[in-house]
Amino acid sequence: MAGCKVPAIVKFQICYFLRTHYNALMNSLLRIWLFLCLASMAPGATGGSLMFEAGSAKLSIERTPIRIEAAYGAAVAAAAHPEGSLLLGDPDHLDRAEAAAVTAESFDQHGNSVLSVATAQGRTAKVTVMLTPNQADFVVRPGTPMAVLLRFQGAAPGFGLADHAVTGRASFDTDVTGYVNDRYLSGEGLTRLVSNFIIYPKQHFAFLVWEPAMKIVRSTAVESTQGARLVEGEVRFTIFLGTPKEIYRQFLRSRNQYGYPVLRPKYEFFGVGWEAFGALAWDTNDKTVKENVDRYLTEGYPLKWMVVGSGFWPKEGNRFHETTSFGMYDKTLYPDPAGFIRYFHSRGLKFFQGLRTTFITDGPYSEEGLRDRYFIEENGKAKVFTFGWPKSPIYFLDALKPQAVEWFTELVKKWDAYGVDGYKEDVYGFGKYTLRDDKLDSFDHALMDSGHYIMGRNAYLTSSADLHRINDFNYNQNQDRGPVNALACAYAGFPLVYPDIVGGTFGEGHFDLKVTPRMRIYMMRNAQWAAVHSSMSMGQGPWTFEDAKVSQVMLSAAKLHDRLQPYIYSQALRFYLEGYPWTMAPLPVAFPDDQEVYGRENDRVRGYEWMIGDALLATPLYGNDYETANSRDIYLPRGTWIDYDTGTRYSGPRMLKNFSMPPEKTPLFVGGTGITVEKRGSQVLARVYPLGAAAETTIYFRDGQSRIRVAAIGSSRLSSNHLSVQTDSGSHPQGAWRRNAFEFIIEPGENYEVR
Repeated sequence: MAGCKVPAIVKFQICYFLRTHYNALMNSLLRIWLFLCLASMAPGATGGSLMFEAGSAKLSIERTPIRIEAAYGAAVAAAAHPEGSLLLGDPDHLDRAEAAAVTAESFDQHGNSVLSVATAQGRTAKVTVMLTPNQADFVVRPGTPMAVLLRFQGAAPGFGLADHAVTGRASFDTDVTGYVNDRYLSGEGLTRLVSNFIIYPKQHFAFLVWEPAMKIVRSTAVESTQGARLVEGEVRFTIFLGTPKEIYRQFLRSRNQYGYPVLRPKYEFFGVGWEAFGALAWDTNDKTVKENVDRYLTEGYPLKWMVVGSGFWPKEGNRFHETTSFGMYDKTLYPDPAGFIRYFHSRGLKFFQGLRTTFITDGPYSEEGLRDRYFIEENGKAKVFTFGWPKSPIYFLDALKPQAVEWFTELVKKWDAYGVDGYKEDVYGFGKYTLRDDKLDSFDHALMDSGHYIMGRNAYLTSSADLHRINDFNYNQNQDRGPVNALACAYAGFPLVYPDIVGGTFGEGHFDLKVTPRMRIYMMRNAQWAAVHSSMSMGQGPWTFEDAKVSQVMLSAAKLHDRLQPYIYSQALRFYLEGYPWTMAPLPVAFPDDQEVYGRENDRVRGYEWMIGDALLATPLYGNDYETANSRDIYLPRGTWIDYDTGTRYSGPRMLKNFSMPPEKTPLFVGGTGITVEKRGSQVLARVYPLGAAAETTIYFRDGQSRIRVAAIGSSRLSSNHLSVQTDSGSHPQGAWRRNAFEFIIEPGENYEVR
């Protein structure tokens, strides 16, 4: 062949072929390469396991039946279920769902593995598998509409589920082991804040199916299963792997990517508020609201926001009795709405109103909504609903119609015109209907995007509100529900917890209003518990209990929360940026490898503790024994801890047995970095506690943008004469010891080092 010449015409044909078929040729070569890669990962040509690896994450998939195992580092995180991982079946007969097996393997255009799967009875699906260093995704596309479940071996303890964690269970416990619900949806019991995210800190994984319609959730000793009851297109399952901080970071990224975003919260909502329904029930008007708020301000309560949730609409005719009577106030009760709102603005308060997406059928704007088909429809016509409120039949706005969202936000401007700053979203009483969990999300998202303040009461996975408000929590209820509900929300991705009005609502007729010693203790304990959440609000006036100690403790709790507002808000921004529940990090998340932190957040032990940021440990004495309990076993994890009130130092890990917690005791310890911030008047001060080790933290300011770094270089044995502060710009702010810490004024744009 040496010296053989290729004819010119052949050269031309080869070049022409390469030019015209280049893309197809390269795609074919890519497929061959990917096939060889897949083949190299399998131990055998048939019947072996598919192996995937990304960073510390490893995924093993046995083919027949499909058994999926996820590992993090050298340890198994989510173990394969012995009877199969992927189940396909009839939505009405889940007990007959079958395990699927791999029948063929291919790749999509992005290089992801695509498995063709089938059950013995012939149900088929395509499964796309994606693995990144802290996350495995499985997107299932069934051949026909069916139920799809992903199952792992049982893991415990597991935490999360938000409102569902306190609904339909035998006891109050943040550990959801034993939970089984094959019709997981909002509206059941207290469920409005909905998340099916479950984290297993000991095993280093978390799990959920992204499905706003009806779900299947089982977390027991034998299975960790989630699913969608009816999949007509596709459904995504996600396993998160790593440390809690890595898991929540990935959860945040996925929420933002998959359409369930976490939005930036606003500062004022993290202060002390006031709610008209808690203070006045139905007796709200221009005069009573002003008098009550002014009484609080006169007595020294640092109110920053207020809500008039209902009753402001025109009284004549039931057709106006809803928050969707946009721009219409009762002329007798509120003769000058704009002046009424300006009155509170002049006192430094943000003014919020109640708001729903329920339109009374003969209400002032319903005809327009019907004409443009903005409401949820059934059989081609707007469906008529009856919810908890209003009492009249209503139409319900369809959150999946962008035009309906735009129309709603335009109507809201009629309230905005009077000076309303934001809204308490409050749709409830819809449990008898099968409504999607995301039925309010697009409306809240649109209002947040336009700068409104939003108190969220309904959501699915998204944080499209400034606060996450738990369901009404009153004196007549089991008091273990509140702390378990709040912690369950924090685990599940809703850590900006507002635990309802201090004392709940006294004017609804739920209980005898006669003031008793038990009621007085309740008000003090409830106030101290609320003070260490993201927000708190006042309702029933402390003066109505005719007890100086009650008044003093409630005021002290409000002032504590007000001082901590800049610190708590900084943690809220860290949640927004990092996903980790910095405002309320339960101890199993903050210290996952410490065995002593488990099994305490329940109605037996009542060890309701959590970290606020990286320096404060909240330890409120709360639960259904509030009337008689005066001490708690408080657990201090590894490190040095300082009693917030007394400055007493403790070394952890240590259980403080029967630690005295009288109602007036501030329920906080300082540890971790030992660096907090508090406000005094208009100033914000960094506070460095003498814990000994070098530490630093990042603080965000109220504008939501500015941040600084504060570093401390070993301060345990130094006196005030030896400590100094220096900024990056070379200045030396003056500092002083006050209330067990060295403090100094901080400003945006500087970084600070304490020596």
